[in-house]
Amino acid sequence: MASAARAGKAVAVLAMALWCVAGAQAQTPAGGPAVVDLAPVVVSGVQPGPGMWKVTGSDGHALWILGTVSPLPAKLDWRADEVQAVIASADEVLGPPGWTVDADIGVFRGLTLLPSAMKAAHDPQGRRLDEILPAALYARWLPLKQRYMGRDRGVEKDRPLVAAARLYGDALKSVGLGGSKPMTRVLEKAYKARGLKPVPTRVAIRVEDPRAALKEMRGSTLADAACFQRTLDVVEHQLPLLVERANAWAVGDTGALQHLAVQSQYDACVGAIADSEVGRRRGLAGVDQQAADKWVQMARAALGRNATTFAVVPVALLVQPGGYLARLEQAGFEVQAP
Repeated sequence: MASAARAGKAVAVLAMALWCVAGAQAQTPAGGPAVVDLAPVVVSGVQPGPGMWKVTGSDGHALWILGTVSPLPAKLDWRADEVQAVIASADEVLGPPGWTVDADIGVFRGLTLLPSAMKAAHDPQGRRLDEILPAALYARWLPLKQRYMGRDRGVEKDRPLVAAARLYGDALKSVGLGGSKPMTRVLEKAYKARGLKPVPTRVAIRVEDPRAALKEMRGSTLADAACFQRTLDVVEHQLPLLVERANAWAVGDTGALQHLAVQSQYDACVGAIADSEVGRRRGLAGVDQQAADKWVQMARAALGRNATTFAVVPVALLVQPGGYLARLEQAGFEVQAP
């Protein structure tokens, strides 16, 4: 029953804002020349992981930041000695930045919403992908679908954004990449040992009536062809780069992480949601900037009250021009790289 509840909540939220699609595709390397398909090798077993950024105030208070990436090697065993030591002495832990959908969906209510949620993942006009997408783009899709998804016919009924996310997830599995579980398992154990719960830093988009939101999403169209095309670009050419970045995190190559810490289809896919009529009405316009502002504000407050604070932040958000570290430096804090 617990798994059914989680599924119900996840799919219902997907139908309201499709945030899980955007989240699954975040932090993907972009740009540069095409990468040949060389069957990349993913590291496994015990690995040290990266070092941490240290942000220090004039009073000596320190904020230690672990830069994260996703996906990570599926079979990674993270030896997090340094991170565990910091958490063991931390006064407070900040949760990861970003945004989330806050909807009151219980176990049974989530199950009753499943049929509507599944419909919301499909094109509102009942069209299939070959009727929605330009012919050339659909021709690129077919061999990738066959390679990574086999004869899955149901995906042809999905919105392009949803179909792209499913393809991307299956492509990651094919090269030995998973989510962030190898990292989160270690962190959660360390938090529990210290008796700390991460302080939420995400911007919450409140949905008062999930059923009405589902109905609204079912009838809404999304300009998601760019999201679909960009995802195909990544699957066709950049899986080796994803493996390279995941390996860099696992072995602690911070220099490589900063070089690869750029975003790709995330902007196109989130933009398809946030810039839609339903997204604007639900408060998603400019949500990434809201999330950045909230996290920096909470980090500064934590530095003021705690001798030691620990936080996790995607590397891309930390090191990009005008990113989180640059904003903390501008506020007068000293930043020390790993």
